[in-house]
Amino acid sequence: MTQTLRRHVHTVVPIVAVVALVLSWGRYPPTSVLLVLSVVLAGAVLSAVHHAEVIALRVGEPYGSLVLAVAVTVIEVALIVTLMTSSGSDTSALARDTVFSALMITCNGIIGISLVVHTIKGGTARFQAAGAGAGLAAIGVLATLSLVLPTFTRSSKGPTFTTSQLVLAASAALLVYLLFVFVQTVRHRDYFLPPGAASDDDHAARPTGRQALSSVGLLMLCLAGVVGLAKVDTPLIESVVSGLGLPYAAVAVVIALLVLLPESVAAIRAAQRGRFQTSVNLAYGSAMASIGLTIPTIAVLSWLFDYHLVLGLGPTEIVLLAITVVTGILTVTPGRATLLHGGIHLSIFAAFLVLVASP
Repeated sequence: MTQTLRRHVHTVVPIVAVVALVLSWGRYPPTSVLLVLSVVLAGAVLSAVHHAEVIALRVGEPYGSLVLAVAVTVIEVALIVTLMTSSGSDTSALARDTVFSALMITCNGIIGISLVVHTIKGGTARFQAAGAGAGLAAIGVLATLSLVLPTFTRSSKGPTFTTSQLVLAASAALLVYLLFVFVQTVRHRDYFLPPGAASDDDHAARPTGRQALSSVGLLMLCLAGVVGLAKVDTPLIESVVSGLGLPYAAVAVVIALLVLLPESVAAIRAAQRGRFQTSVNLAYGSAMASIGLTIPTIAVLSWLFDYHLVLGLGPTEIVLLAITVVTGILTVTPGRATLLHGGIHLSIFAAFLVLVASP
């Protein structure tokens, strides 16, 4: 697809998504129509990330990775909220399962595939250990505070937090994420640029201000279309998961895979072009945003609507999270990684997928 054709497609898709939303809102379309709406929804997600990339190219790296991460996380939170409010099933653990799925996809799936793509023909992937290490440390701490501690607290029944404990977890998640963004974009921006380079923006022409402004508006349309169509498509997602005999937690995996697929493609393409630092920024930035923005948002909604929120992970998930953090530390500490590291991360990701289908 040529650049001009791609631009036209991503201009039309947001408009189509909003029109489809208006025509289907408040109705119960048949399965065939829901399938078409699912395709439109997927197109809207791809277009959202495309326009985020245009904005990213305008503002530069690492701001570009930040824009992508925030855009993707807004979609993720929107999908979680729509499913929580519209589903007839028990969705008390949906936020937990979605955030955990996002962590496994970003820290193992995206990192693993990007490493393999970058090193498959030989050589070593090089990146800034200082920036990657800071991101991974924040991910490990926030994941533990938000998803592991509720399993072991005794003040409330089950893997849940009391109000004061939830305030602590949500505040810490938001504060650490904002500190991470400040360090990434202001205080230590050089930690997130390719080793020995002043910028990672020379791989594509910088869009004009008019193009960037247009992408801002189209990005907003995409997000509105994704949120609304996700609500319309909720019955289809749940029926497919139920029909396959999978546990309800698989819905969370579908959400995470849907919203992270375009970003995954962007990270893999960056790795193919020798820009592994961008892949790391995308992966860890998305993981940070997933925790730092989703947990506070869901916490506020649980208070406003008196919603029962289950955050604590089970023993199997805690083990997967632990080996992900340990393996990540060993991968990023040297500032370089090989094909072996990619294979190790992918093996953890494969274990996660198998254990979702067969707990």
